[in-house]
Amino acid sequence: MDLSSKLTRAKIKNLFEAGQAAGPVLVQGWVRTRRDAKALSFVEINDGSSLANLQSVIEEDSPAYAVIKDLTTGAAVSLIGLFGPSLGSGQRFELKCLSAEIIGPAGLDYPLQKKRHTDEYLREIAHLRPRTNKFGALTRLRSQCAWAAHDFFRQRGFYHVHTPIVTGSDCEGAGEAFRVTTLPDGQNAGPEDDFFGRKAWLTVSGQLEAEMLALALDRVYVFGPAFRAENSNTSRHAAEFWMIEPEASFFDLNDDMLLAEDFIKYLVNQALNEGQADLELFDRFVEKGLIARLENLIKSNYVRVTYAEAIKRLAALPQSFERPPTYGADLASDHEKALCEIFGGPVFVYDYPSAIKPFYMRLSDDSKTVAAMDLLVPRVGELIGGSQREERLNVLLDRMSSCGLKTEDYWWYIDSRRWGSVPHSGFGLGFERFLMMLTGVNNIRDVCAFPRTPNNLEF
Repeated sequence: MDLSSKLTRAKIKNLFEAGQAAGPVLVQGWVRTRRDAKALSFVEINDGSSLANLQSVIEEDSPAYAVIKDLTTGAAVSLIGLFGPSLGSGQRFELKCLSAEIIGPAGLDYPLQKKRHTDEYLREIAHLRPRTNKFGALTRLRSQCAWAAHDFFRQRGFYHVHTPIVTGSDCEGAGEAFRVTTLPDGQNAGPEDDFFGRKAWLTVSGQLEAEMLALALDRVYVFGPAFRAENSNTSRHAAEFWMIEPEASFFDLNDDMLLAEDFIKYLVNQALNEGQADLELFDRFVEKGLIARLENLIKSNYVRVTYAEAIKRLAALPQSFERPPTYGADLASDHEKALCEIFGGPVFVYDYPSAIKPFYMRLSDDSKTVAAMDLLVPRVGELIGGSQREERLNVLLDRMSSCGLKTEDYWWYIDSRRWGSVPHSGFGLGFERFLMMLTGVNNIRDVCAFPRTPNNLEF
């Protein structure tokens, strides 16, 4: 029965959502399991559209039986059959297979068999792990949240903009950027002989350029890749990741915190509404109570506390930290999580000492702190970092000088403060960090399809 040329491929998710008999239908996907019973064979396939597999029933006297009798896990198949209520237990619907074709066979050495594999093992076969339930669910959630981010900003009048990936400036001033060069190894040449005639790096943030666009278009956001040459093998850091960075003119720090709170609540709410089945997988196998925690993130009022008060509260705790909380030092991860426990939910820490923050953050009236904020959330710690930007030319120049920056490298940034400068603010959300918070996954390597970390470029 050759009906394939007359049929439009049906997605498994759509068949389940329609919830009614249909046929004949064409489904294509990858075999998860196959088992035999008396005069029958059962093949479960998944096409990536849904966490649930579609069970196909093949009768022994069907022409399809000869095709699938030696079918193994991992093979790609094309099935035509009648979709309807299942006659057996364990699933609501099934496909009565009329014809089958093996598109791509898989041998018995296929690395993903029907059992749970450790995260460490799956990192070794990152090219195959999207076929597992966990990574299929995570990839769908990542896609849904990306769309939700665009929807959020569009609804609020923000324009999506693209900023350079190759840059001549280090936004954070930390010197942890990847050098970009076309000079051959060993060539005795200076930066002036390179492609751009000067040193160039992969961007660590699109913020500085986004500020230029916000000072013309009022509200913009960047959603793109960022790179940090930080030789860290922690569970929270990757060399390549994605950042969401809004910038808004006529916004102060309070506006910035309100936007950040609304943004997180919107993304989480959309994930709960559209990715419930996928999130339930993480609730069952990764973090018990995950969905309740996410629902609490939506209901909570996000507490605001100054950096000075945060240090005071941490110092008063009876517990000991790996590094004691000290005024004038950055908060460590265990400090951030402890603050969430103290306040029983998400916390904004703001007004940081100027000495530990970059040059572009607005200096407060006390000349000791800057209008910076971090959003800390339970279990993850810092999720968002942002600030009101320094719009005053003379103060900006003083800050750049005190940070040891060469003004000629930022002449265009300085120019924006000469003509029509206005108060403006923005923040950065590491998308992978958000996905860790959303799913309960505790290693950033497991929310990236192909993580880039020290000594790891293959996957």
